[in-house]
Amino acid sequence: MIFLNYKTVNMHQCIFLIYKICILTYFLYNIVMLKRKALDYLKRWKDSDKRLSLVINGPRQIGKTFIVREFAKEYDSYIEINFIKNPSLIEYFKGDLDTNTLINGLSFAGVGSFIPYKTLILLDEVQTCPEAITSLKFWSEDDRFDVIATGSALGMRYNISSYPVGYIEYYDMHPLDFEEFLWASDINEDQIQMLKNYFIDKRPVPDPVNIKMMDLLRLYMVLGGMPEILDSYFKDRDLLKADDRQRTIYRDYINDIAIYADPNIKIKAEACFKSIPNQLAKPNHKFQYKIVEHKGNARKFSSSIDWLHNAGFIMPAYNVSLLSYPLEGYEIEDNFRIYNTDIGMLMAYFPFELKTAILKSDDNNIILKTVKGALYEALIADFISKKGHHKTHFYKPDDNLEIEFIWENKDGIIPIEVKASRKQTRSLDKVLELEDMPYAYKLADQNIGVLDKKITLPLWMMMFMD
Repeated sequence: MIFLNYKTVNMHQCIFLIYKICILTYFLYNIVMLKRKALDYLKRWKDSDKRLSLVINGPRQIGKTFIVREFAKEYDSYIEINFIKNPSLIEYFKGDLDTNTLINGLSFAGVGSFIPYKTLILLDEVQTCPEAITSLKFWSEDDRFDVIATGSALGMRYNISSYPVGYIEYYDMHPLDFEEFLWASDINEDQIQMLKNYFIDKRPVPDPVNIKMMDLLRLYMVLGGMPEILDSYFKDRDLLKADDRQRTIYRDYINDIAIYADPNIKIKAEACFKSIPNQLAKPNHKFQYKIVEHKGNARKFSSSIDWLHNAGFIMPAYNVSLLSYPLEGYEIEDNFRIYNTDIGMLMAYFPFELKTAILKSDDNNIILKTVKGALYEALIADFISKKGHHKTHFYKPDDNLEIEFIWENKDGIIPIEVKASRKQTRSLDKVLELEDMPYAYKLADQNIGVLDKKITLPLWMMMFMD
């Protein structure tokens, strides 16, 4: 509560103070706190007996810096060194990298207070300062300070004289997954656990609940998981404004390719990235270099695909010749598909009208008719990527049989067929007939059902698969 004494505060001061209070109130009521799983990970890291320096991997604009700032509230002192915002700080890492030398130099630069055992240091945008990555070894050996390094495209190769192997811990961060999206949609953890119990027991979900969850899934499908996009939407509930932010971030990704990719592949990597919607729109979603460029081939473009994969922009899915362990051993190297690691970056390619058609389940929309199956397939790939998988598999031995995803878990190899509608699962039925599988999943806009080894699940229940 703020009390004003009219005898000591003049009218102009009073108006200014009220103005500040109004601005603060507006800010507090309009900020959206997106709960992230990464924060729980960081707290566990802090509580571990032996903390190595931590490198948070992940593409740009997924909230890496924001989550570290939130986590920094656990410390008495927080020092943030951003090598893009303050490039002059790079010079302090050009000489000796022992921690005392670094602390002395950075203290003179006024970055903050180095309080032993009570300080968190963030080395942000480290891709612009390779020596800062090398320094992580010495911060780990010192053990007086907790150090986290973040940056865009950390999967790239840098000119690092000595990489700190054995002295760093890694955390792969992603855009918000569907569960985090549900938290932002006011679905709490108890409700999610209740939904998971239906999955575990294989009992049908009450129809109103399933309808609500499918509506939320379609909204997630349209928006994706980029924090800035979701922050915009949940503040204003303005889909058009969120669409604008989505397209801006997509352009930022293209710019990232121009900044970080090697000069000899950046144009080709950009062309490959932009071709993904057209690749998935084909009846056979196999990635074809000729779609990227007339007479294109693997020799010219394969390194560009590798770059996009290492940067965290895409996840490949490889066709396998045999449904057997290990799936990697049966990958067909030149037969693969490519998915965006966030469904929103795929949706950014399409017109706004398609997004409204998805939300309304308007199957009469011409574009949606063409790409609906591919979009739901890409949605499941989004789930798989955000579960921490860097690649996945599918099974297509001929034109008459196709299983969109092959899932490996403790029970064995599990075929997953994805249906955008309630069509029959001829391929899944045939695989169950010919192969010795413990069970198989059909993911569709349906409720839970079990028929022998075939388990039908609503699409959103992919979130519960381990």
